[in-house]
Amino acid sequence: MPMSGPDIQEMITSAIPGAVVEMTDLAGDGDHWAAKVTAPEFKGKSRVQQHKMVYDALGGRMGGVLHALQLSTAVPTS
Repeated sequence: MPMSGPDIQEMITSAIPGAVVEMTDLAGDGDHWAAKVTAPEFKGKSRVQQHKMVYDALGGRMGGVLHALQLSTAVPTS
């Protein structure tokens, strides 16, 4: 069973306090997601480090129950 957008969002915001997560269902099937994660904790980190933080937040579900996630990360501008 695929992960829901709200479940993905909850896992990320629980692990990265202050994160704002915008979820988009790419295929309309609840199985292929895009997530834009904006978090102050990303400041000073490389894009690879930012993505690793998000993948760590998902607790090893990438490649399993969550097999399609288009990820973009950003630091808040204000």
